[in-house]
Amino acid sequence: MSSDAPSPSRARRIEARLTEALAPSSLEVQDDSHRHAGHAGARPEGETHFRVTVVSERFEGLSRVDRQRLVNGLLSAEFDSGLHALQLFTRTPAEAAARGG
Repeated sequence: MSSDAPSPSRARRIEARLTEALAPSSLEVQDDSHRHAGHAGARPEGETHFRVTVVSERFEGLSRVDRQRLVNGLLSAEFDSGLHALQLFTRTPAEAAARGG
């Protein structure tokens, strides 16, 4: 790979990291940066604010707070490189099924 090749988008890196660590049955990563223009942490190039919905068996037995700590920890390198905020929806497969998907 050439050194001037573009790096993957933050959304793709988030998807890859969460897929590798959580083996989710469902994962949706949405860049909501455009909704936060002018807010703290927003940058003109975007990729600062994301909404993530992840369904994984890894969340079994974990509280909502522990699930979010797990995801935030997995994405620490992204926070260190400009990710400002995540809106997280973390569910077990049973919880997702009870919600209709």
